[in-house]
Amino acid sequence: MKRTLITLLAVFPALLVTAQEKTYPEPERMTPGMTEFWTPQPKVVTPGDIITNSAPSDAIVLFDGKNLDAWVSGRGGEAGWTVHDGVVTVNKRSGDIVTKESFGSFQLHIEWCVPVNITGESQARGNSGVYLQDKYEIQILDCFQNETYANGQTGSVYKQVIPLANAMRKPGEWNVYDIIYSAPVFNEDGTYRLPPYVTVIQNGIVLLNHFEIRGTTEYIGHPKVAPHGDGPIRLQSHGDRSEPISFRNIWLRKM
Repeated sequence: MKRTLITLLAVFPALLVTAQEKTYPEPERMTPGMTEFWTPQPKVVTPGDIITNSAPSDAIVLFDGKNLDAWVSGRGGEAGWTVHDGVVTVNKRSGDIVTKESFGSFQLHIEWCVPVNITGESQARGNSGVYLQDKYEIQILDCFQNETYANGQTGSVYKQVIPLANAMRKPGEWNVYDIIYSAPVFNEDGTYRLPPYVTVIQNGIVLLNHFEIRGTTEYIGHPKVAPHGDGPIRLQSHGDRSEPISFRNIWLRKM
C-alpha cells in the first residue's frame, strides 16, 4: 500500500505538468457580421405629414374631421357629438362615444382643445377622458392654472398615479396625446398574468412612463381586476356646466 502511494505521488507532478502544458485551439475571432441580423426586416411605415396632420400609412383613422362613422353612442345608436370645422365637440346631452371596433395593444394619437371661455374649477373644468379598452381612463382636464387632486390631473390613470409633469397649454390651444398601451393577459382565475401598461406623452412631454395599471378606474373605491378581451376606445362626456372640449386628428396603430 505504501509503495502504491509513493508511486502515485511520484507520478502526480508529471501528470500536472502535462495538463498544464496541454494547448487548445484559439477561439474564432469575432467579426462585425457575427452580431448582425438581416431578417426579418421591419415593415415600412410612411409617417404622417406634419403640415396636414395626416396619419401614418398603417394607422386606423378614427376621426379625420369629416364624420363620426367609426363611432357610436355609448348608450347605443349613432354618435351624437357635433362635427364642425374639422373638429368634433362633446355634446353633453348625448353622453359618451365609443369606437365600433375593439382593440388590444395599440398606439393612440388624439388631439384635444379646451375652449377659451372655459369656466369652473378643479374637476369641473374641461373634464373628459380617454378609456383604453373601455376599462382604463386616461384623464383629460384643463389643468392650466387650475388646482385639483394630483392623481386626477391631466394624463393620470384616473386616481391611480400622479403624472410626472403638468404639460397643459392654455385654453384655446390644442393639446396632443400620444398613448402607448399594452393590453393585459389574464390567468384562468381572472388575475393578471401580465398587467396592462401605459405610456402617456402630452405635447412632447412624458407624463407616464410604462406605468403598470392596477385595474379599472373607479370614481369611488379601489381599482378592480376584471378579465376582458379586446375593447373599444371611449371618449367621455363628463357633463360639466362649462363649455365642452373638442377633439381632432384621432388615429390608432395596432401593436
